[in-house]
Parts: sequence; C-alpha cells; structure tokens
Amino acid sequence: MKFPALAIAVLFATGILAGGLIAPTLPHAFVVTVAIAFASLLLGLLLLRKHVTLALFASLLAWCLLGASAMLVERSALPSNHVRRLIAAGQLNLDEPLRWRGQLRSDPLRLPWGIRYDMDLDQVQSAAVWTSVSGGLRADYFFDQRAGEAPPALRAGDRMEVLMRARLVRNFADPGVTDHRALMAYQNIYLTGSPRSTALIEKVAGPPPRIVDWLARARGRLLTEADAMLAGAPGSAAVARAMLLGDRSFLDSQQVEAFRDTGVYHVLVLAGLHIGVLTAALFWIGGKFRLSLPARTLVTLAALGAYVAVVEDRAPIVRAASMAAVYLLGRMLFRRTHLLNAIGLAALLILVARPSELTDASFLLSFVTVGVIAGIAVPWLEAGTEPYLRALDHLGDVTRDGAHSPRAAQFRLDARASVNWLAARLPRAASPQATALVTLPCRAGLRLWELLFLSAVIQVGMIPLMAQYFHRVSLVGVAANLPAVPLTSIIVPVGFAALCTGLVWGALGHALGRILAALVGALLWSVAWFARLSWASFRLPSPPSLALVAFFLAALLCASAVLTKRRWAGRIAGAVVLAAAALIAAYPFAPRLNRGRLEITVLDVGQGDSIFVAFPNGRTMLVDGGGLAGGFYIRGARPGIDVGEDVVSPFLWSRGLKRIDVVALTHGHEDHYGGLAAVLRNFQVGELWLGPNGDSAGFFALLAEAQARRVPIIHRLKGDAFDWGGVNVDVLWPLDDTPVKALNDDSLVLRLKDGNETILLTGDIEKRVERALTADGEPLSADFLKVPHHGSKTSSTQDFLDAVRPRFAAISVGEGNAFGHPNAEVLDRLRQEGTRVYQTDHDGAISILTDGRQVTVSSFLEKP
Repeated sequence: MKFPALAIAVLFATGILAGGLIAPTLPHAFVVTVAIAFASLLLGLLLLRKHVTLALFASLLAWCLLGASAMLVERSALPSNHVRRLIAAGQLNLDEPLRWRGQLRSDPLRLPWGIRYDMDLDQVQSAAVWTSVSGGLRADYFFDQRAGEAPPALRAGDRMEVLMRARLVRNFADPGVTDHRALMAYQNIYLTGSPRSTALIEKVAGPPPRIVDWLARARGRLLTEADAMLAGAPGSAAVARAMLLGDRSFLDSQQVEAFRDTGVYHVLVLAGLHIGVLTAALFWIGGKFRLSLPARTLVTLAALGAYVAVVEDRAPIVRAASMAAVYLLGRMLFRRTHLLNAIGLAALLILVARPSELTDASFLLSFVTVGVIAGIAVPWLEAGTEPYLRALDHLGDVTRDGAHSPRAAQFRLDARASVNWLAARLPRAASPQATALVTLPCRAGLRLWELLFLSAVIQVGMIPLMAQYFHRVSLVGVAANLPAVPLTSIIVPVGFAALCTGLVWGALGHALGRILAALVGALLWSVAWFARLSWASFRLPSPPSLALVAFFLAALLCASAVLTKRRWAGRIAGAVVLAAAALIAAYPFAPRLNRGRLEITVLDVGQGDSIFVAFPNGRTMLVDGGGLAGGFYIRGARPGIDVGEDVVSPFLWSRGLKRIDVVALTHGHEDHYGGLAAVLRNFQVGELWLGPNGDSAGFFALLAEAQARRVPIIHRLKGDAFDWGGVNVDVLWPLDDTPVKALNDDSLVLRLKDGNETILLTGDIEKRVERALTADGEPLSADFLKVPHHGSKTSSTQDFLDAVRPRFAAISVGEGNAFGHPNAEVLDRLRQEGTRVYQTDHDGAISILTDGRQVTVSSFLEKP
C-alpha cells in the first residue's frame, strides 16, 4: 500500500463517525473495546496462517472500531464534579450569583469594550458552602458599567475569585445554526458571565505558576510588545497579533469581512502557511550556521514546539506543526516521506488525542487544503513545470541535454540559443550575464504560473466546505492570494524577528517594527483593493449532500489519476471536479420548502423577534431579523454576535434560499431590525415592508442599505389586504406611517388566513393597540398567535386573548433575560384559554405547518 498512514487515518475517522451515532454509555464503550480486542486477535491468527486478504479486512475493522471507541471515551470523559454535571443534577443553581474560584489560563485580555478573564474552575460557593468543581468559565467585564474602576493586577496562573451570575453557554436552537456550545467546549469554556464591578473580582492565594502559565505570560508579553511596536497603526497591530500569535480579538469586523470576501482569511489563521514559512526560515538559518541535517531538524522541531506552546488558537497550528514534524523526521531518517502519508499520520495523531476534531470545520478545511495540494497540485506541477525549471539548470552544459524529456530538452535548446543571441549583442563586460538575463525571467514566469495554479487548486478545493460551513464563495481568491501569500511569507519571519529582538533590544525591535507595519499595511491595502470589487464574493446556501459526495469522489479520482501519471484520466477527472465546483457555486437547486402548505417558523434569536413565513406557492417572507445587545460596534469590533449573520441567515441558507421575496420590519427597535442589515447583504430581497419610520441611527442605516441595493420600500398600513401566494394577508395595524419616535405600539400586525387556519403576528403591540383592535371589531380569532411583546405584562390583556382564542401560541424570548419575560400572569391567562404555549428559550425554533384544514406545531428541541 503506497499511502498506509492515509488509509489508516481514513478508517479511524470512519469509526469516529460511527461512534458519534452511538449513545455515549459505558456498556457501549465496553462492547466496542471487546470487539477491537477480538478483531486484533483475529488479525494475528490470520497473519500466522498467511491469509493476507482476510487479515487486511480484520485490520480495517480494527481501526474502525478503535475510532468508534475513541469517540465514545471522549464523550463519556467529563469528571463527576464537572460544572455541567453538577448543574444537570440540580446541585448548582445558576439563578443567583455565585462565587467562583479558579486559575487564570492566560493573561487578562484587554478588549475594546472591557477585559476578558478565562479561568479553569476548582471551587464554587453556594449557600456559604464551597464545592469542588471543574470546567472553564469566561468572565467579561465591560468598562462602561463602572467608570474609573481599576481591575486587580492579574497574570496567567494566578488564582482568582469572581462573584457573578453565570450561565451555561447556550446555542441558538435553530436549524442550520452553528453549534456555539460545542465551539466553546472545545476551548474548555462552559460558563459565561459579566461581573458588575471590578470589586467583585479578587486575586486569592494559590500555587506558584506552572510551566504552562509561564508560557501564557510569555504570550501576553509578546502581545504587549506587538501593540507597543505598532502603536501608531492599531489596524496593523490587530492583524499582526492575529498573524503572529493567533489573537484575533482586536480585528476590525469590517476588515475581517474584507479578508473573507477576497478568500485570504487563511493568512489571519495560524496554520500551514505560517508553519511552512517559519520552518523554511529556521532551516535556512540552520544552513547558514552549517548545522548538520539532524541538528537543523531538532532545532526546528524545538522552535516549532515552543511556538505552538506560546500562541493562541492552537488547533490549526498543532495540525500544521504535526504535519511538518512528520515530514522533517522522515527527512532526518533519510526516508522519503510522501506528503500524503505525513498528512495521514498527523490526522491520525490529532484524532486519537481528540476524536471530535473530525467534525470541526477548521480541521476539515486544513486537511482538505493540504490534501489537494499534495494529491493534485504538487504531482501535476512536478509533471508540468518542474521539468522546465530543471532544464534551466547548468544551461551551458550540453552533456546534460539527454537527461531531460524531449519537450524540456527542446526548451533548454531554445533557452541556450536565446542566451547565445543575447551574449553576442551585449557589451563584452555584460555578456557573462546573458544566461541570468534569460533564465531569471523564465524561472519567475514559471514560478508565477505555479503560484497561480496552486492558488486556483486550493480555491476550487475549498469551495464545497466554504459553501457548507461559511456560505461564501470568493471570485477573486486566486488573484487576491498572489500578493497576500508572498507578503505573509515575509511578514511572518520579519514579525518574529521584530518581537524577539524587541524583548532584548527595544530600539532595534521597534526599527524592525516599522518594516513590519509597512508590510502589514501593504497586505491590508491589497485586500481592501480586491474587496472593493462588488463581485468579489457572494453568499449561497449549504449544497445538497449528493453534490458534496460527487465533488469529493471526483477529487479522489483526479488525485489517483495524477499520482499514477494517467494524464488523460486526470484531465477528465479534473474537468468533473471543476464542473462539480461550478454546480455548488451556482446553486441551481430548488429551496427546501413545503410546497402547497403555509409554514411559519418563529426563530430562536434570543431577546428579539424573527419569523420566517413560506407560502404555499413558494413565496417567502421574513418578519423582523432579531438583534442582540452585543451586535453594536465598539472601535470597529463587536462584543457579541451579529444575529442576522450568525443566526437568521444560516437558518435561511439551511432551507436552500438565496432570495427572500419580502422582509417585513414590524417597528424600529433594535431587537427587531438589528439582524436585517445582514439579511439584505446576504440575500436577494424583493421588497422591504415597514410601518412608521424609526428614529435611530441603526434604523436609518438599514434604510440606506436597502436603498443602496435597490430594494423597494413599501409602508403597510391598517386596511391593506391582498392575496399573497394563495394566502389572504390582512394588515391590522398601524393606522399611519407618520414618522415619530419608535414605539412598540407602532408595530406592524399581520393576519394570515389559509383556508380554515389563521395565524396572527403581533410584533410588540401593547394594551392600547390591543384595546383598539378589539374595540374596532377586527377579525382577531386565530389558531396560532405570536404573543405580543415577548409575553410582557404590558400586553396580552384578557379581552385581547378572548378575541383571539388561540389554540397555539409562541413567545419569542431570551433565556434568563433581564426584563422578566414572559410574565407569569400572561402565561396563566394563555393557559386558561386552553392554549398550548411554546417559548423559544425552552423549545428553540417553533414551526407551524398547515394545509388550510389542519395545523401541525413542532419545535426544534421537541417532537411535534
């Protein structure tokens, strides 16, 4: 077998996927372990009897079972005192502030909006009793809560205590939305909270710092040095922190979007490119000091190990360093290690240590990228441009001509003739340079072609995963990477030289820092230039599974043909790969809707509203886009997520949508319009419906976004009635669109009637509008009610509920919100009406499906 490590890694990964389908209980783990032992024993017996085929099958089975067992062990590995287990068992009550103690895992991170503390917990005090606890907690202190307070001086490894109300990391329970809880658990963060004052944060006595703590302090020192070195250019400093030390906390959100749009975001993530550049630089330095190959290898490995220990965001850099280590050790042992085997062995080591890495988008992107380089790009280039580059070596030695292929030999003869022609026409003193004047442009042209080809292969190879996980395809990625990759190759060694020198000799370090600032500035300029192109990138839904399978199957066939030097088979398979990539990018597939039925889905967007409506004929409407307090910008960065980008849009993409026929904003409050700007950017929007105009800067920015994208803006008022996709739509409120201060009672109220079933969407109306609607004798009866104003006590009066008499009701509300929504009296009134009440904080997204005769209600976290 030519690539045994790769084959074993694939089998182990298959077992991990299978193990993920099994309940993580000890009996299952025991059964799998016994099966592995039995398969291994059978393998040995079969090898003794020389049944090679059966032995190979047993070996394959053993590796698969080993992967399943590893996954089960990881999923069952939480200790008995883990914070998640204690909370699930009712031993910790998060409804009240608790006193948490633990060790800081890194220096406090000063963010644009405050200070972040990540700590490994060891104790928690509840009811004056201290309890042993494990797990991680993240505390974010916001500067604007108490002006003038100075936080305590803390470093990595210090033991600290914080009094605050913590909460479990929570997902937005909607289809298609990223598993945020798993991402945080990957960082060993299970609880988050915000202390109200620095007086609630204390340093307490603890053990002396460990080695890992000193490494974390070194990282903090280097970050401080980077900030000081680039103090005059905060944008460049943020990029340098990301590119050199893996800290992306200070990146400007708009800058990040530009890097993503142009397909060069990978330069901000410490991974293969950075490790490759660092390894090459260290090897070159070792050569200048005339170190032997083993010495150069060991020094490089030691430096890479120290680098991995110091930087943040370690997962991608560990993968890249593992591949580099396997490759370097193979060279040191004078073994020709094929890059595909190095990839397989590195993947296997990582998956053994943490099987859940297999489902991480970053892991898949890393190995798919390196896989297409090693399996397609490099072999193709070795057969394409490398013979011509070798033909330029020792051009004047005619005895070497026969060692080249016919085409390369002819190229060599043509180049020599050009050298002779040029030498005859140059001055005698310059004629010796004729060879260089011919070969250097040829080499540069061939290397440029290699860079273009390599960039194109990487961009095509990433299309399926970029579409699946990030819903983005860059059209300028190949061109944008031409300046970005060489600049990164210079920034990395110059940056490390500047940081390390600055710690010893500040003046020289800051002089190098000015060079670093210029290089980073050039990178930012090139990215901004490409990002200004309106067609630089576009967004798209998740591709169908069949399209993904077709792409990767074609890629495997292409790699197989290229590696076995079957030229025509490789070209045909490459054409199929390009066709599959184009199909995924074009996304000609129909949306995944329930044709012939009316669907309303109340999304879980936290403390806000967002409702998706799909009409029987396939038309779509989005009523509100949610919004979070963390969605605002502070010095270019957001302290929280953008609910439109990270929650609403992924749900719409999961339904296969590229277009929304109508976006309706009920009223001008941020918890309703905050996510709509992202929706306008990410989708083709047919119309924007409004009631009265709002009065906030965010509202006017939304209108400007709609006008810039030529989306018609239509004001809907009481009395509007029309048939929309086979459903009767009545606008029950507001009375007029006179611009006033945005109020809950300005909300757009829509009544949708499909046959015998009726849906009432009420926005945030309060008692005054409810009384007006009931007094006017409006037809309010509805089978399903979106409860007004998140279940506030200012809404859902008894007279209103008596007029509606809903069978089902949904309350859009944030978990543990500060407003006390939903009000207990409102819940009692709804239940007295015989209404089945759903809440997004408990049930996740709530879906209503009707064919006009009967209605089905289900939720994301519960069955229908």
